[in-house]
This record gives sequence, structure tokens and C-alpha cells, in this order.
Amino acid sequence: MQTLPPSPHAGLVAELMQHPPFARMLLAQVERFVGAAQPVAYRAGEVVVAPTDGVVAQVWWLRRGSIGGRRSGETAAGFQIDAADLFPVGAALGERAVTSTYTADVDCLCLRVPVALLRELAAESAPLADHLNARIAALLEISRRALQAAFSSQALAEQTMETPLGRLVVRPPAAVAPQTPLRAALQQMHERAIGSMLVTDAAGAALGILTRHDLLGRVTLAQLPLDTPIERVMSQPVHTLSVAHTAQDAVLLMSQRGVRHVPVTERGRVVGIVSERDLYALHKLSVKQVGAAARAAGDVATLTMVTADIRRLVRNLLAQGVGARQLTALISHLNDLVAQRLVELTAARHGLDLERACWLAFGSEGRGEQTVATDQDNGLLFASDSPDADRPAWLAFAREVNAALDACGYPLCKGKVMAANPQCCLTHAEWTARFERWIAQGSPTHLLEASIYFDLRPIAGHLALAEPLRERVVAAAAATPRFMKQMADNALRNAVPLNWRGAIVTRDEGEHRWLDLKLNASMPFVDAARLYALAHGVAATGTRERLEAAAGPMQADPRELRHWCESFEFVQMLRLRVQIAPHEGAAGAALPNRVDIAALGDIDRRVLKDALGAARSLQQRMALDYLR
Repeated sequence: MQTLPPSPHAGLVAELMQHPPFARMLLAQVERFVGAAQPVAYRAGEVVVAPTDGVVAQVWWLRRGSIGGRRSGETAAGFQIDAADLFPVGAALGERAVTSTYTADVDCLCLRVPVALLRELAAESAPLADHLNARIAALLEISRRALQAAFSSQALAEQTMETPLGRLVVRPPAAVAPQTPLRAALQQMHERAIGSMLVTDAAGAALGILTRHDLLGRVTLAQLPLDTPIERVMSQPVHTLSVAHTAQDAVLLMSQRGVRHVPVTERGRVVGIVSERDLYALHKLSVKQVGAAARAAGDVATLTMVTADIRRLVRNLLAQGVGARQLTALISHLNDLVAQRLVELTAARHGLDLERACWLAFGSEGRGEQTVATDQDNGLLFASDSPDADRPAWLAFAREVNAALDACGYPLCKGKVMAANPQCCLTHAEWTARFERWIAQGSPTHLLEASIYFDLRPIAGHLALAEPLRERVVAAAAATPRFMKQMADNALRNAVPLNWRGAIVTRDEGEHRWLDLKLNASMPFVDAARLYALAHGVAATGTRERLEAAAGPMQADPRELRHWCESFEFVQMLRLRVQIAPHEGAAGAALPNRVDIAALGDIDRRVLKDALGAARSLQQRMALDYLR
């Protein structure tokens, strides 16, 4: 680096005012910037600033040349800073060290200015503040485009005939032994609403298959007794393909052999069956199709296939660039349809009138913010003049619904926040009393456990039954300062994982730097939004909607509000990406919200740090508002 003599003051001011944000700033403000600036030059290959330099105390405005940034140890291209740009903005505003090494690509000329001055000017100049915020917005857009590109190839593969058959198999095959009587095999086909029954040996290898098409000629017209072993009428040999074969291979085999079902094997054992309908459905996956399939499903097995389609649909929409807010709302909507259908089917079997009950969602489903990996948080509100007499029937119904949701891929809640729990199967009066106890008398520990209940949303049954409860809960919370302070205390226990230098605090295991995106990144926003919504009588349950509705009473700056919302939605998108991407072994599947910071690209790391900074600023505001 070479320190240069000051350039003519008037000339520099005129040069800067040709570029944003200086073109929109007051002349006196640009003059202050120039007056504090030190001209410096860097030769090609010279390092401008690096992580080892510590917390950033200076920012640079690039007059000539270009600067490249790359994280230590990475071989892939990083990012480039061009002339007329300020850097490193994120580190400067976050009061931390840079995470990448900035190196001159060619001989460069810069103006170097103290961070303290930049902060002072940003506080005075809206154009400068907007420009600095836009830098983060630009990084968000780069990250979104990279995510879209990453999933577009996967989505394309899923919607073509090149899809491996192993990815089309969503459930174990229906199979019986050769000696099974026809009556038992046909009964299974009827109960499971399937068109074929596979016959396998003890090792799971395919011996034959009986389809609905075979029944007329081989059983009905032949007047075959139903105690006949299925091996007498099955088609054999069975033409199979392995999990590595593609959908195109299956189409070709069906055409050549005149069959409609192909068993799929892995190391000789049948793991599923692909039908002609499955292959044609590759090109027809849509929101309308998935929703219609959920509404029309007649059993748990069909709804299990619907939930697998929801995951595929999310991947396709990620590839189309759909944002996190829309995606999580869509996932919640489709999950609602699955729950609604299960509630309807189960109530019919139990002979219960859903006009006298309402299925409630709490937590992320209540907020309409579910990601792909989600467990159950639900309850039941039922109308009754004799609750203790009627409760057993509703509990039996709820247990079956909870078990069916679990079979469909929504795990049982470890905290037992489920309708099958007697504490979550209550009348309106009982629910009201429970909420009012939490609000008026609840200990901090009780409120920590109860917080997700305040995301209450009705999703099935008689929805209007829940509205008076929601209104009463919101009004009671807003009128109880003690409750609001305890909610703030609980929320602030989950401190944002940033150290004093602004670096992300992770749980390190060898080369991995793990961060729980749900607990450490999204929950600070969720908890703060819930608190401010309840404090100001806001009935909305979604995090963004709560922040937007409470922003006025909070007197939040619009730019600050936008920063909170964009940061929350970036974290949600990152969670979706982690959950949709293939997991490396069982450990990854068991921890679907965990991300390895070391494996993120530079842009995503920078935006994640900024998002955590936004969460910390929200927590700091909460502490000032409720803990003084």
C-alpha cells in the first residue's frame, strides 16, 4: 500500500457526486467524507484488508481498478468489487472483522475513511443509509439467484424421464407369500385402494404379480374359489428394474411387455412398485394437483404419497425462484389440507360431529411458516355441556389423527403439544382458563413452554369456534404488563449467536461449524414478533405480518422493519435449502435445521451474519422496551 498526497478537494467532491449515493447527498456531507478521506494505492496482488486485521475500523471507496474477495481455503471464485463502490460495508456496520481477504486484482486507487465517520453520515443522510441497506439487499438477491440455480437442475431432473426409479418409490410394496389365499390378497387390495398385489419369497424377491386387470379372466369368469393360493393365478415371471434404472427404462419395459406395473428392486429385494400412473404424473406435479389429491384422499397411505409430493413441489418452486415467505405459506396450506382430510376421515369413522369441534394448530403451522421438516403442534377445542363425559371420545379421535399425521411424515411432538394430550383437548371455557392462568400467573418456565400456544390458528372442523378464544387471548395479553416482561425475559434467554467481534458463534466438530438455524436464527425473530404483536393487540400470527402490524405502535423506522423482515425470510430460505438438499446419513436427517457454516458460500455467510445482526438489534430493542 502506498499513501498518496491529498487530491484537490473540489475535484474529489465533484468526482464522488457523479456516483451513488453521493449524488443524492448534501454537498456539506460529501465534503465531510472527502475531508476525512486518505488517498491510498495498492499494486496488483496486494492485500487491502484481511480477517487477521481484526475489527474493521476503516472503509474504502474504490476510485480505479477492481478488488477481489475470497475466503481462506476456498478455491472457487469469490466476489468482485468494482470502481465507485464502498467496502467492506457488512463488516463495518456489524463491528466485526471481514471474513474474506480483499486483494487488488489490478493496480488500484482508493479513498480510505474511518468507520466512525461513515456511521455519523449514515445517521444524517437517508440516501447514504439507503445505499448501505441496499448492499445487503443486493447480497440477498445474489443468494436467491444462486439458490434458484442450484435447485433448477434437480427440478428439471425430477420432471423428466431421467429420474431414477429409486426416487419414485415412496412406500414399501404390497406383497404376500405364494400360499396366501386369494380372499386375503384381494381384501388387502381393496382396503389399501391399490391395483396390484406382488408375490414374493422369504427374501423379498419377486415371484409373481396379480393385478386388477387379471381378476376378470383368471378369477371371476373362471369361478375360482377364493381360498385358492395366489400363486395359482399370478403372472410370472415378473419383469423388474433396479433403483438405478430411470423412468424412461420403466416406460420402455411397460411398452415392450404390455404391463402397467414394474417392481423396483435393490440388491434383488423388491422395495416398491412403479405404476404407469406414477410415470405420467412426473409432468403434472402442481399446487392444484397436490391440493386436489389431499382433498380427495381416502386413506392414510394416499396422504403419505401426498406429503412426498409436497416435498417434490417445494424443490420445483425453489428452482423457479419462489421466495421463503410464499413457500412456507404454501407448505403450511398443503399441510393444512392433509390435516383437514385426516380429521374428516377419522371423525367419520368415530361418528363424531365436526360442527362441535375445531382442530387447532400452534407453533410454525399456526404462524403459516412451516418448513419441510416439521413436527406436530396441535390441539382440539370441542363444544360440550359435560366435558368430562365427552372428552374420552374426542381423545380417542385425536389419538388416531395424531398417529396418522405421524405416519404421513409429521412426527409426534416430543413436548406432547398434541390434541391426544388431555391438556390440549379442551372446551372453550377450559382453553380460556388455561391461557388466562399463563398470562396472569404463569412462571417464566411455564411461559417458555407455552409460547407456541399463542400462535393459535384454527384449521379444521368448525373454525368459528376458535375466534372468540383468539380475541380474548390477545386482549388479555395486551392488558398484562407482567406477562409481557416475562415473555421478553424468555425470548432474551435465546441470545443471538454473535460474539463481540460480530463473528458467528458455532458448535465446532472437527472441520464442521454447526449452527441451528431454527433455534439460533429464526426463533429470535419469531419470539420478538409474537411479543410485540401481543403487546399491541395484533391478531395476526405470521412473523412478518406481526412485525408489519406492530411497526407503527413500536415507532420502528421503515428501513429497520424491512431489514428485520428480509433477514427473517433469508433464514427461512436457508432452512428450506438445508432440508430439501440430500442429507449425509442419518445424523443430517435427525437434525434438519443444522447448517455447517464452513460449507456455506461467501455470500450466504455474509448475509447470514447480517441477518443475525438484525435479530440482535431486535432483541436489543426488546430489552430496552420491556426490561428497564
